[in-house]
Amino acid sequence: MFHLMEYLRDQGDECILVGRRGGLACREGEARGFPVHALPMRSSLDLPAVFSLRRLFRRLSPDVLHFHTSRAHVLAAWASLGLPRSVRVATRRMDYPLRQDPLTRFLYGKALHRVVAISQAVRREILRLGIPQEKVILVPSGVEAERFRPLREIGPQEKEVARLALGLPSEGPWIGSAATHHPRKGLDVLIQAAGFLARKGLSFRLLLAGRGPAGEDLKALARELKLQERVFFPGQVEPSEKIYRALDVFCLPSRKEGLGVAALEAMASGLPVAASRVGGLEESVLDGVTGFLVPPGDPLALAEALEKLLRDGDLRRRMGRAGAERVEEHYTARAMGEGNRRIYQELLEGRERGGAS
Repeated sequence: MFHLMEYLRDQGDECILVGRRGGLACREGEARGFPVHALPMRSSLDLPAVFSLRRLFRRLSPDVLHFHTSRAHVLAAWASLGLPRSVRVATRRMDYPLRQDPLTRFLYGKALHRVVAISQAVRREILRLGIPQEKVILVPSGVEAERFRPLREIGPQEKEVARLALGLPSEGPWIGSAATHHPRKGLDVLIQAAGFLARKGLSFRLLLAGRGPAGEDLKALARELKLQERVFFPGQVEPSEKIYRALDVFCLPSRKEGLGVAALEAMASGLPVAASRVGGLEESVLDGVTGFLVPPGDPLALAEALEKLLRDGDLRRRMGRAGAERVEEHYTARAMGEGNRRIYQELLEGRERGGAS
């Protein structure tokens, strides 16, 4: 969202953030210099929030209302109905199946002028609601490729320094992931795959950056498989470049994934990626070119993919270069900004001609 807002600001557009009072988004928006309106929004059923939003929308009279979370979509869709000046857009980032009921069809149909899907997998789920194809536009999420470009050229010694800076052993090779510690991310599958690799006698270590509700279960699994000396849990690491600088291979073994921005960042950093063949990962990671795709929930297949990358430094470098090129061509923050702004312009031009459709 902030990549998009900063791109729009660079184009001369005025961007105003409306968020939940006390939320991280409002604090971040203020830090980035955007006007912020913080409102109580306790749930998607918060009727007072609907009325507060409606009063705010009437006062601001925005050209475009863009909803970026499920709660924002529900509350602001109701709050903005009947406001003829504003065109309404929502971004859908999750590839979970949507409920096939009248309310969901309304929220993605009549309540919006366009839906932005961040991957073809997400778009397919929206279209299953019966939403017209022309209303559901593919605009992949993007990353700041220039931020990660310097990481493509670092050598073994710089990687060792980066590991020491994180309090890790300097010797590699290192496999790593950066993800919420939640069952949907499949990090338990990665630990099981590490167990297969360890039993084969391969030299490696595993970094699992992030936090989440499954964190203690993941640590217990690592102990159960006697991987305590190989698996490291550094918690949340910011900025994310610190993670990619330390790694040789990136892994995202998700059970569900709308797109996988962490995988895009890793590719932009020049790392090969081993990932599940699910959701948007199936689109962003080219199997055999920028990394390997394996069936979700299959630790043996994941171990085989990781073994190929651990044993072949030339393969890692070749796939890393291909991944960086793919991000530069298809998944930059600028391309994402351009795609969204193009939707706004088309809708606003349609409004001037007599009504956005």
